[in-house]
Amino acid sequence: MDVFYQSLPQIRDFSALALPSSFTPLPEDWVVCCSDIENSTGLIAEGRYKLVNMIGASVIAAIQNALNGEAFPYVFGGDGTTFAVPAAQAAPARQTLARLRHWVAQEFGITLRVAAVPALAIRAQGLEVSVARFAASSNADYAMFSGGGVTWAEAQMKQGELAIPDCGETAAPDLTGLSCRWNNIPARNGLILSLVMVPRTTASDQDFAHVVHKLLSVTEDLVNGGHPVPKSGPGLAALPPGLDFEARLSRGKLPLIFRKLGLFIHFTLARLLFERRRKTGGWDPLHYLETMSGNADYRKFEDGLKMTIDCDLTTRDKIVEVLGEARAQGVIRYGLHAQEEALLTCIVPSASRDDHVHFVDGAAGGYTRAATNMRNMQD
Repeated sequence: MDVFYQSLPQIRDFSALALPSSFTPLPEDWVVCCSDIENSTGLIAEGRYKLVNMIGASVIAAIQNALNGEAFPYVFGGDGTTFAVPAAQAAPARQTLARLRHWVAQEFGITLRVAAVPALAIRAQGLEVSVARFAASSNADYAMFSGGGVTWAEAQMKQGELAIPDCGETAAPDLTGLSCRWNNIPARNGLILSLVMVPRTTASDQDFAHVVHKLLSVTEDLVNGGHPVPKSGPGLAALPPGLDFEARLSRGKLPLIFRKLGLFIHFTLARLLFERRRKTGGWDPLHYLETMSGNADYRKFEDGLKMTIDCDLTTRDKIVEVLGEARAQGVIRYGLHAQEEALLTCIVPSASRDDHVHFVDGAAGGYTRAATNMRNMQD
């Protein structure tokens, strides 16, 4: 078993990740993999953003199960995921991605692009792929990427390069643990703001870090630092928005309608347990909800900064001012997207453990629209 990622220190100060010195280069024999949904912007415009998020996160669940739960670095980006694996796990990772691509096309008529490239090939471009572990809580940590390499790999993938060929297997990969059973989370302060910010190639590391620190300073006075997920947790949906997706990924020979009915009954019982807010058989719903909030991934670094925060209009204006000034100085490029709600996509291997992870995004386009706005912003 490769212990590179597990041996990295868990960094608890998020602002420390603004500097490359917090990151460690991937070993030479590692492989970077990425995924992306073709025409995700169009799907979002059709109101299918929940499905976009679920497919994006399905990559993480599929690889986790293919690697039997072994830890690996990954970053969820809304409509796609980037991750890295050692050489010994590259073949099963490629096979799993090929099977997932086929399943998504068959079930939803959506094209999932998947690609893989050795770290050495990225370094041959004069770029780097470095990784860090951020401890969101004592129960969950998330990988962060730096060096420009993953951005290059994603761009190559979107141009049709580095694609993973079909593997000949068409059975769906194991997506156990992937779920989406929560209501969208309304903004408590006024709006949910999704931010994507990347450094310009001419900007120094210190200049970029300075902008990051200014942004974090602006948000630190918000309730829980602008964290969109309250400690009381979101409400469970009466009719879960991910019901169709979970029914399709569930294994079994029953027709889809019966799988949906079984899941609906399970959801209803779970909602009653959460509403009671009492321990049941040693399981404490209040503890689960508090852990969910602490484990949620609402800030990340992936060759730049991504945040989804709950803020008021005054804070939004301060953020825009910081970003506008840094852009005018040639330090960054950025995109923003505001919406009324946040959404969660979850991977819960077991509800009895505290290592469940929850990916936060804006409920009306989030990171995808922010990235689009960044690309459309003229210099």
